[in-house]
Amino acid sequence: MEVESLRQEISNLKTESADLKVKSKLFENFAAMAHSCCRRPSTAEWNTIKDTLKKTLEFSIELTDAENGNLILLDNSGVVTDSIPRLDDTIDNQRAHLVDSPMDLGLTGWVKNHHQTELINDTQEDDRWQPLQHQLQKVRSVLAVPILKSDDLLGILTLEHSRPNHFSPDSVEQMQATSNQIAMTIENAKLYGRLDESYQSLDRSKQEIEAYSKALNEELEKGRQIQREFLPQKIPELPNWDISTYFAPAKQVSGDIYDVFSLPGNNLGVVIADVADKGVGSALYMALIRSLIRVFSGHISLHGFSNFSINNGLTKSVADQCATTDQLNALNAVKLTNDYIAHEHAKEGMFATVFFGVINPFTGIMAYINAGHEPAVITNSSGIKQSLGPTSPAVGMMVDTKFEIQQVQIEPGDILIGYTDGVIEALAPNGDFFTRKRLLSIIEQRNSSASEIVERIKTNLFIHVHNAPPSDDITMLAVKRLVLN
Repeated sequence: MEVESLRQEISNLKTESADLKVKSKLFENFAAMAHSCCRRPSTAEWNTIKDTLKKTLEFSIELTDAENGNLILLDNSGVVTDSIPRLDDTIDNQRAHLVDSPMDLGLTGWVKNHHQTELINDTQEDDRWQPLQHQLQKVRSVLAVPILKSDDLLGILTLEHSRPNHFSPDSVEQMQATSNQIAMTIENAKLYGRLDESYQSLDRSKQEIEAYSKALNEELEKGRQIQREFLPQKIPELPNWDISTYFAPAKQVSGDIYDVFSLPGNNLGVVIADVADKGVGSALYMALIRSLIRVFSGHISLHGFSNFSINNGLTKSVADQCATTDQLNALNAVKLTNDYIAHEHAKEGMFATVFFGVINPFTGIMAYINAGHEPAVITNSSGIKQSLGPTSPAVGMMVDTKFEIQQVQIEPGDILIGYTDGVIEALAPNGDFFTRKRLLSIIEQRNSSASEIVERIKTNLFIHVHNAPPSDDITMLAVKRLVLN
């Protein structure tokens, strides 16, 4: 009795060992597949799934000491989608013929309809067994196990042996446990299929987005080139005057602009402006404002707007004998531009801050309007001489806004510096602004030319932001009246 007990224990241990071996091999493959789920599966990983199912079949045959076996996979309607034979099966082609067949007859059909494991101890006594055509090996014992995920039939595992009564109740129990692992493998394979379709769809979407992005960038680049053409291509050259500019959009197109142009009466117009937004919309808005200021400052009417008299919407704080009529009339462009924008484009809700100065190059008198813009600064060898703060609200906010004209004397050696808020609001990596205080400390240093002061500000800006792209449009304009030798 003791010997028989030991034999039974050894038999049980062998069965458990074989079972653990199968599960170990299965989980090795499951782990590999789980790892690949984190990224797009490669062709090799797809083959791994099929290999896993084949190995599962081989281990099942080994565990039950079967002689042959087959694993068929079914779709939701019960039609065979794949037939996986054992690795050394000699009738692969016949089994491949099972694909796309409904498999409603025989033992497989019974398991398919009942969703239950079925054991045939002797095929000669059960007419449900229907061997494949030309199957050489005689089959007497058959074990068929449904592969279920919840109540969905994913496939059927069939094991065969030439001896009757080969499969024991333990074999049935082991295969039912193994079928759960097979179900997980098949479900992973289906997930891979859906994942691959999703990746392919994402690839197509990515390609479409990249193509659209490329086309959009090309259009924005065209817009940038067009906008740069709105900037003065050539700065007017005047005796005893030095002019320097800098323009750096935060995006391909900008809501900032500067302009320098000749005006009637041999005057010089200088403009620096900033639309309260960024991107394409602000760039279009700024192009319109720039064009209107140029047109209206030249006494040309547009869409029913005519040049008002100086007293209609403009107020003077200048001595008549200092600022010429030509200068004052040119500044009327701010009023006309405001009324046109506020009347025709009020629904867009956009506005612009504008500094427009009209300089008499012979006397150095500059009449100007600062419509809500950052204060321009006049500096000389002694430091900051004067700050030209806002005289009026921004342009485009309301029809019939009053705009006040001021004047200032630019002496030989003086430099006028205008800038947009992108300068003082430039961000350092730690979030600190460049600030007006830092800007003024640079401006009040001794500068020999307009370009020198612009370059000094640029250098300090780049140091402050650590050469990062600008978070806002940056524009500067410097005008120096030279000292006569």
